[in-house]
Amino acid sequence: MSEQIIDGHCLCGKSRFELTGPHLWVAHCHCESCRRATASPFTTWIGHKNGKWRWTGDEPVTYESSPGAERGFCGTCGTPLFFRADRYPGETHFYAALLQAGADVQPALHYHSQEQVPWIELSDRLPRH
Repeated sequence: MSEQIIDGHCLCGKSRFELTGPHLWVAHCHCESCRRATASPFTTWIGHKNGKWRWTGDEPVTYESSPGAERGFCGTCGTPLFFRADRYPGETHFYAALLQAGADVQPALHYHSQEQVPWIELSDRLPRH
């Protein structure tokens, strides 16, 4: 049986990637850094094992968003694509909203819920950390 491959891409379609096999985790993040990086009240991440994903289009531009942390975005349209940090060795985090089959992932929890903006009310019953 072959492993599942899920495609994702930026707004303009130039930066593309494939995730192979199961995700390590899927969760919503409410931290200030993620909110600012996406200009949204929270974002949904997919943690994926390094070596089980690859770029299939233009590789993103990267920058160090804080010590030991790197974010990547499309060099053409600016779409945020990924996050990786020394504190999460062996994995890269991709934005769930970029997936072709984005509805197929199910978040399991909320991270940094203490930083959630007060004007968003979420009714799910996922654990909050």
